[in-house]
Amino acid sequence: MEGGGNLESSIEQLLNVEKQMRLSGEVAGTKKAVTDILQLCFEARAWNTLNDQIVLLSKRRGQLKQAVTAMVQQAMQYIDETPDIETRIELIKTLNNVSAGKIYVEIERARLIKKLAKIKEEQGLIAEAADLMQEIAVETFGAMAKTEKIAFILEQVRLCLDRQDYVRAQILSRKISPRVFDIDTSKEKKKPKEGDNLVEEAPADIPSLLELKRIYYELMIRYYTHNNDYLEICRCYKAIYDIPSVKENPALWTPVLRKICWFLVLAPHDPMQSSLLNSTLDDKNLSELPNFRLLLKQLVTMEVVQWTSLWSAYKDEFENEKSMLGGSLGDKAAEDLRQRVIEHNILVVSKYYARITLKRLAELLCLSIQEAEKHLSDMVVSKALMAKIDRPMEIVCFQTAKDSNDILNSWAMNLEKLLDLVEKSCHQIHKETMVHKAALKV
Repeated sequence: MEGGGNLESSIEQLLNVEKQMRLSGEVAGTKKAVTDILQLCFEARAWNTLNDQIVLLSKRRGQLKQAVTAMVQQAMQYIDETPDIETRIELIKTLNNVSAGKIYVEIERARLIKKLAKIKEEQGLIAEAADLMQEIAVETFGAMAKTEKIAFILEQVRLCLDRQDYVRAQILSRKISPRVFDIDTSKEKKKPKEGDNLVEEAPADIPSLLELKRIYYELMIRYYTHNNDYLEICRCYKAIYDIPSVKENPALWTPVLRKICWFLVLAPHDPMQSSLLNSTLDDKNLSELPNFRLLLKQLVTMEVVQWTSLWSAYKDEFENEKSMLGGSLGDKAAEDLRQRVIEHNILVVSKYYARITLKRLAELLCLSIQEAEKHLSDMVVSKALMAKIDRPMEIVCFQTAKDSNDILNSWAMNLEKLLDLVEKSCHQIHKETMVHKAALKV
């Protein structure tokens, strides 16, 4: 009791000092008085008194901004010293209430919310943690370090993915532009001009920009895996592959390059996929993975690929990859791989044939006539190629349908060529006539 009485009397004295300093506008004195009060409470381990004093001091009439900032920053150092989780949560909530709506302590509030969300997540309350994090819009904080902002948004995205809220995860991820990871940080450090807002240094536990880049793309892979968007997953792995620390270490780039190859093969054929496929084939590191080089080469070469022989050659590799990825390359991916091979074969056939019977097409694709027709129809609907099927005759015609403008242009071109030939013929006849006349005169 005696210790408690001493604490109360000491706080009372300091409160009087604080009042005098505050009313006279002494910033340094007020800051010292409020931090001393908090220090006394902390040393006495009087956590309830500490919470009460924080609320009391922040609500005093005309309280200085600098004093509130100093108080919040001081109390944040005590969070890790709390004896139990309930006390810790209580202190964080007190500081959160004090800093709510105050721009000058917005960074501190963001860090407090992050701590509270981490505690909630450890307790298994992921939805609650995600809701807490979403309250804070760090992209509007001018004084917060860029890396800390990115790390905070990535934490928001991760929690949304953990609670399987994919729509919100995508919205939050768009707050980060991928170009921000390619900025050279060494050139950025310039002295602030007069009147500029000073950007705070990021805390020591915030990862570097390149580490954040890796985390960002790993989270995006989780998002795109949910949608089975193979091309986007491949682009994410390509971005991770291009990180210098990954590219310099064969132990790191080998599994990433393997995944790039798999997802390239799984991605539907389009200009972006084709471009990525060719750039990956040009990569020197691919020579270290001859199996995958051969796999990509088969898809670039305009030849029909036998699905059965391809699957028997790569089934073990595929199963290994499935176990490494934790099941994201599942049965659906195996079915999609077969679909891609069929699509490749149809494109090859369309290059070599103008017309082909459905029976022969089905033989080339190793499918039944009904399956071949279905796959061909799907490709026509998705505008991957132009084709028409004469079903009574069972003939597929791969000639592209020309519109009226193309037909008129080709006619005009043909007429031009015809007139050109007539003109040349007239010149030749005229020339011959002149030569004969000259010979007769002689």
